[in-house]
Amino acid sequence: MKTSVEKLDATRVKLNVEVPFEELKPAIDQAAKKIASEVQMPGFRKGKVPTALIEQRFGKAAIIQEAVNDALPGFYSQAAAEAEISPVGRPEVDVTEVPGLEGEEEGNLVFVVEQDVRPEIELPDFASYEVEIEEPTVDDDAVQVRLDALRERFGTLKGVDRPAKDGDFVSLDMDAKIDDEQVDTVEGVSYQIGEGNMLEGLDEALTGLSAGETTTFSSKLAGGDRAGEEAQITVTAKSVKERELPEADDEFAELASEFDTIDELKDDLKKQAEKDADANKAGLARNALLEKLLENLEIPVPEQLVKDEITAHLENEGKAEDDPHGDEIKDDTVKAIQAQFLLDAILADNEVEVGQDDLMNYMSAMAAQYGMDPNTFLQAVAQSGQIEQIFGEVQRSKALDAVLAKVTVKGKESGKAIDLGLDAADSEKADDAEDKDEKKPAKKAPAKKSTKSTAKKAPAKKSTTAKKTTAKKDEKSDDAK
Repeated sequence: MKTSVEKLDATRVKLNVEVPFEELKPAIDQAAKKIASEVQMPGFRKGKVPTALIEQRFGKAAIIQEAVNDALPGFYSQAAAEAEISPVGRPEVDVTEVPGLEGEEEGNLVFVVEQDVRPEIELPDFASYEVEIEEPTVDDDAVQVRLDALRERFGTLKGVDRPAKDGDFVSLDMDAKIDDEQVDTVEGVSYQIGEGNMLEGLDEALTGLSAGETTTFSSKLAGGDRAGEEAQITVTAKSVKERELPEADDEFAELASEFDTIDELKDDLKKQAEKDADANKAGLARNALLEKLLENLEIPVPEQLVKDEITAHLENEGKAEDDPHGDEIKDDTVKAIQAQFLLDAILADNEVEVGQDDLMNYMSAMAAQYGMDPNTFLQAVAQSGQIEQIFGEVQRSKALDAVLAKVTVKGKESGKAIDLGLDAADSEKADDAEDKDEKKPAKKAPAKKSTKSTAKKAPAKKSTTAKKTTAKKDEKSDDAK
């Protein structure tokens, strides 16, 4: 096979491919067998019809066209690999010559492909880079927030005879109708006013509602087959409860922790807050570095790829392709794709190893972000086929840390350098990789099916009303006593 590549612009190339007839021949033989397996001819068992009879009945041209259709994706993948391009989006293929149509067994299959590709990004000398971040502080308020969160876990729910207010727990029945057609219904759902993880407008509808009262409001469905459509929602408050928190004393410390006194518990919570603050510094530094790189580097983005991403986003929200929301998210979409290209370029330039601990730590952090149990989140990710995507995210994160270890990070207020505690070994591996790259061709980032890494999705929900379900633990209801 012969392949030549022509660069049309920074993100688009044209491949001219010629495949000799002898390389197409196996596909032609396979196509004849495929057709033979699908037809029935008198005197022959299905699948045992001789190729000569298949050619006589259907014509050799039909068999060759079938062969070309089946073999073209493989030939294209081979050509893209030989041309050392990193495709993104859909290729546009034009077959200009097909050999053998007149019976001859010579000539070439010739096709032309126009394909969007990842742009070449020249990365800077990260050792000369400097970024500033806000330094997270741990004060008494930060400790109190953690203590209150712990108290909430051990709080009890007590029924109240008054209208519901923000923070109350309401047991509710709810149904959704569109044009008098019931499209969803839920019963006995416990919802905390202010969580905002169900329908828009639900918090406002429940506020001021007493047990036994019903109200209606309009809202767009958050999931299901009719997601995004306007529905009439009827909600009934079955009960209203408030959460009573235990006193923050030594007795509570013994109940909720391994410590005997509340002072010991507070000291431990402060250490946890300081540890999280240190981890937060690394996150802030990553974001600051990405923002600065995106500002300083010119990263072109294929126009069609942006359109495809916006279209997919609108479809997920149940909106039409020409919805004005598409224009609203265009800048963010372009920036997200640029960030993906940038992270992939950094990964291609740095060798990183991803272990099981790296994956599990990332999974745990993601589970916490979505309010899910880590094991439940892992099962959901596996069932949705996102393990490979998660692995790529961890790779890119570690590669970014490898270059971040070279960057000078300072506090905005103090102006002092901040030690992020990143593993210097990762940075050394990156340096070794750069030395090796001087002696061999630069590595290409592998083609990805998706270009976005910044928008992370929790597993899809079937309910039309729930945006996100958060498991609540250790809450004791007085009804259960």
